[in-house]
Amino acid sequence: MIERSLNDSGIHETANAAPPIASRRDLLAVSLAALGVVFGDIGTSPLYTVKECFGPVHGVPPTLANVLGVLSLVFWTLMLVVAVKYLGFVMRADNRGEGGMMALLALITPTAPATVGRRKALLVVLALFGTALLFGEGMITPVITVLGAVEGLEVATPVFGRFVVPITLLILAGLFAVQKHGTARVGTVFGPVMVVWFVMIAALGLPFLLREPRVLEAIAPWHAVRFLIAHGGHGLFVLGAVVLCITGIEALYADMGHFGRKPIRFSWFVLVFPCLLINYFGQGAVVLSGDPKALANPFFALAPTALLYPVVAVATAAAVIASQALISGSFSLAQQAMQLGYSPRLHIVHTSSLARGQVFVPEINTLLFVACCVLTLGFRSSSNLAAAYGLAVTGAMTITSVLMYTVARERWGWGRIAAGMMVSLFLALDLPFFGANLVKVAHGGWVPLVVGAAVFTILTTWKRGRILLADEMRRGLLPLDKFMPSLGLERPQRVKGTAVFMTSNLDVVPPVLLHHFKHNKVLHEQVILFYVVTENVPVVPPEEQVRVHELGDGFYSVVARCGFTETPNVPRMIKQCRTRGLNVKLADTSYYLGRETLLTSGSTPMVGWRKSLFSFLSRNARPATSFFGLPPNRVVELGMQVQL
Repeated sequence: MIERSLNDSGIHETANAAPPIASRRDLLAVSLAALGVVFGDIGTSPLYTVKECFGPVHGVPPTLANVLGVLSLVFWTLMLVVAVKYLGFVMRADNRGEGGMMALLALITPTAPATVGRRKALLVVLALFGTALLFGEGMITPVITVLGAVEGLEVATPVFGRFVVPITLLILAGLFAVQKHGTARVGTVFGPVMVVWFVMIAALGLPFLLREPRVLEAIAPWHAVRFLIAHGGHGLFVLGAVVLCITGIEALYADMGHFGRKPIRFSWFVLVFPCLLINYFGQGAVVLSGDPKALANPFFALAPTALLYPVVAVATAAAVIASQALISGSFSLAQQAMQLGYSPRLHIVHTSSLARGQVFVPEINTLLFVACCVLTLGFRSSSNLAAAYGLAVTGAMTITSVLMYTVARERWGWGRIAAGMMVSLFLALDLPFFGANLVKVAHGGWVPLVVGAAVFTILTTWKRGRILLADEMRRGLLPLDKFMPSLGLERPQRVKGTAVFMTSNLDVVPPVLLHHFKHNKVLHEQVILFYVVTENVPVVPPEEQVRVHELGDGFYSVVARCGFTETPNVPRMIKQCRTRGLNVKLADTSYYLGRETLLTSGSTPMVGWRKSLFSFLSRNARPATSFFGLPPNRVVELGMQVQL
C-alpha cells in the first residue's frame, strides 16, 4: 500500500529533520544533547582498545616501538576516518538532513525499483547488507561497552568478578527501558554525564602523558607504517583491535537526522577528539611502565587507587550512554527501511515535535534488548566480544565508501577522476581494517555476519514479496476508466457520508471497492481513492502533501505524499483536502481496508521458505489502521485470499 515515488526533486536539500539552530546558545544545547547520543560509543572506546592491542591473545609486547606504533595507528585512524572521511565528506551526503545507509540508498536510487539498472541493483544490495550489518552492530555495542566498564570492578577487587554479568544485565534492562522517552530527553540527561566523562578521561591521561612525553612522537605517521611492516601478518590482528577506537562511526552518520551536521562537528573538534587523544596517549605512557597490572587494563591503571570506584561508576554511566548511538541509529534505519518498502509496518513513535528525525520503535527496542542479553550470557567478557565487533563496523564502513562514488558523481556533480580518488582514499583506509577483522570470523566475527544475513534476508524478502503480491493482485483488476462510465448506466444507490478506499494504484478500481459494491450494492455520496506515496526525501512540506483530482459522480482521487522519515496520518491529510476543494466531514467518513490472507501455494517465482517468511511477516506487521492513523470505530475491513 506504500509505494516509492518517481519524483526526483529536492533530494539534497536540507529540511527540519534536526532541531533548528538559531543562535550560539542553540548550538551549545544541541551539541550537548549530541554528546549523549552520538559520541558515547567512540567516547568509551578507550575502555578496551589499548587493552586489546597489548592483550595476551593477539597483542604485542609493550616496547617503545610497539607503543608508538599502536598510538600512531589510533591517532591517524581517528583523524582520517572520523574527521576527514565522515565529518568532512560522508556527512555531506545527507537526504534533506537525514543520514545513514538508507538515506544513501535513497540518494543513489531516486527512481522506482523497476527502472534501476543492473549496476545500481548491486549498489542497492550493498546498501541493504550494510544496513543489516549496522543492526548487528547495534546488538553488540551495548554489551561490549557496558561489560568493558563493569569489568573495572575486577581491577578494584577480584571478588566482583562473578557479579560482572548480572550487573551488566541489570544496566542493559534500565537502558532499554528509558528509550521510550526519546533521544531528545535521553540526550539532555546523558549529555552532561558525557561532558564529565570526557573531562575525566583527559584528566586521567594528562599526568602520565606529561610524565612520559615521548608518546607524543606517535603523531608522526611513519611509526604506524614501521609497526605494520615489522609485524607482518600479526600486525593484522593488532589492526583488528585498533579499529575498536572508531566503533559507532556509522551510527554517528545515521544519527545525523537527530541533531544535524553542525552540532556533531562542533562537539567532535571542541571536546571529543582532544580528550580522546590525551587519554590514549596517557594509556600508552602507562603501558610503557611495564607494570603487569597496568597492561591487563591500561584504562583503569590511569586512575589513582582512591578514585578507582568513582571512575568505575562514571565509566559505567558513560558505557550505558555509549550504547545510545547505535540504538537511536537502529530506530532511524528501521523507520527509513519501512518507508522505503524494505520492512513490514512497524510502530513508529515520534518523540519530538521539533525534530522529526527523533523516533522510537518498540519492536526494534525489544529485539535489541533480547539480543543483548543473549550476547552477554554467551560471551561474558568484553575481550571475548571484541572479535565480533570489528567486522560489522568495517564492513559497513567499506560499503559506505563504495556508495559514496555514486553520490559524488550523480549528486555532487564530480568527475570520475575526483570521485575515484576520494573513494580510493577511503577504501585504502577501510579495506585493511576489513581484512584485519576477517581473520577473526572464527573467534566471534561470525555473530554480526549471521545477524546481518538474517536482517538482509528479511529486508529483501519483504521487498520482493510486496512486488510479487502487487503483481498478483493486479490481475483481473478493473481499469478505472471503464468503471466510471458504468456508474452512469447503473445508477447505484448512494448513501450519505464519505468512503475512503486505500489504494496502491490509481489507474484501477481498488479490489476493496469492488468487493464492497458487489456485496452491498451501494456507494457513498463521496468516494475517495486515497493513494499514499513515500518520497525519497525525509520530509514533505505540508503545503505539498496532498493533491486532489475530481473524477466525476462524487468520486475523487487523492495523492498523499510523505517523506521516508514520516508516518502517514490519513485523517489529517484528508483535512488538508478542504483547502483543495474537497469538503469532507470526518465524523461522517468511513475507511475501507483490505486484509489479504496469503496462500503460499501459488506459482509466483519465489522459493517456498521465502514465501512462508513473507507470509509470517505480513501476519505480524503493524495493522494498517494504526499505521495510517485511522480511527478504529470508522474502519471497515474486507478480507480476501491471495495466492502467492
